[in-house]
Amino acid sequence: MSNPFDVLIDSYLDKQVGFDAGFLSKSLSSGLQQHLCQLHSDGQMSTASIGNKEEKDPHQQMRGDHIYWLDKNHDNIFEQEFLHRVDDFIAYLNQTCYTGINASEFHYAVYKEGAGYKRHLDQFRNDGNRKYSLINYLNMDWLEADGGHLLVYPDSGKQQILPQSQTAVFFNSAEMEHEVTVANRQRMSITGWLKQV
Repeated sequence: MSNPFDVLIDSYLDKQVGFDAGFLSKSLSSGLQQHLCQLHSDGQMSTASIGNKEEKDPHQQMRGDHIYWLDKNHDNIFEQEFLHRVDDFIAYLNQTCYTGINASEFHYAVYKEGAGYKRHLDQFRNDGNRKYSLINYLNMDWLEADGGHLLVYPDSGKQQILPQSQTAVFFNSAEMEHEVTVANRQRMSITGWLKQV
């Protein structure tokens, strides 16, 4: 009997980019979106930067999103449900693919109209803990004309992914270059990394 996480894992093994249009339930995606909108409205989001504590660039021109880190100690049922789902995914990934993942970190991301993120890798030059990137989209009724596509660059050539709600994308953080094209409306996601620490 197959596991629901097989869709994401099998597509990753087959094409270097895992894709599941129904990784999040409709109710969970909607709840996370509402929570993110409230955080943004309350001024809780921070301007995103490039690099980690040792190599942070406060004047970067690479990305234009605002972020808020998720935490299991936060008192929000949707955030808790999402992080538990990630834990279940990690457990299954370790069981089936022997990845040795033992930590994760995730943040909400909001791109305002006109913002994007230039082509990059997710792993820091001075820190190899990030092994896999996992992106979850929270945008209802997203259209091609709305822009904000995720572009990924596997060996087979460029792929373009619409950031539609409930969708998850999964790839190797050190190997898969990717970018976010300019969004023509506000664009929301949860982006994070599965780590070995």
